[in-house]
Amino acid sequence: MTADSQKTAIAIDEVIQSDNKLSFRTMTKVDLDQVMAIEAEAHSHPWTRGIFQDCLRLNRCWLALQGETIAGYGILMMAPGESHVLNLCVKLTMQRQGVGRGLLRLMMQKSEQSGVDMILLEVRCSNQSAIELYQSEGFHELGVRKAYYHAHSGREDAIIFAKYLG
Repeated sequence: MTADSQKTAIAIDEVIQSDNKLSFRTMTKVDLDQVMAIEAEAHSHPWTRGIFQDCLRLNRCWLALQGETIAGYGILMMAPGESHVLNLCVKLTMQRQGVGRGLLRLMMQKSEQSGVDMILLEVRCSNQSAIELYQSEGFHELGVRKAYYHAHSGREDAIIFAKYLG
């Protein structure tokens, strides 16, 4: 099976949820070039390929697709009783179209199906649109991680958010 036919098979066989605009499927190594491009476009200090490869082995990773185009991705770490959103990123040209909300809801659904009681995440203090998304989905602020993120001029704090499931 070639990489292209493998990618098509995955897209057809592992679609998790879809509506008229978005579908979701498991991320694979075949997707990393496109995911890395979105990551580099969206972040001043993007994750490395090695981090993504580790996440594919150790965590649950999904893509949001608009047609055949990768619109965004979400990476979730699960542990007994809780899950942690490690990365939720939407292609810049597709932001504010429900992609991030769809991925977040998918991760909450998968967490709840796995018996998880709480989902956690961190967000840059300056990322007001993400903060509004998380609050609108029922997340509440737990605290602040000082100097958590790399920034153009030093470090930036992260707000810790949590939502109880079930």
